[in-house]
Amino acid sequence: MRMYIIAIGWLYVTLLVAFNEASVFAGIISFSFYGLLPCSLLIWLSGSRVRRQRRRHQELLADQALHETDRGDPEANQ
Repeated sequence: MRMYIIAIGWLYVTLLVAFNEASVFAGIISFSFYGLLPCSLLIWLSGSRVRRQRRRHQELLADQALHETDRGDPEANQ
């Protein structure tokens, strides 16, 4: 949650810098390269651990569901 506050603050600062540029084109470029791209990279990299944990959890649930369907009466086969 703290990472989002930092990203929002950084985007606010870069937006103010973009407003102070000489032209609209320069403002868009500075906001893109100083604000959007670094923040998106930072959020993507910080979320990789969560995505990895979520994938492991889903795989674990799928394995448990598979093993639960395989459970039958072991004496029925004998």
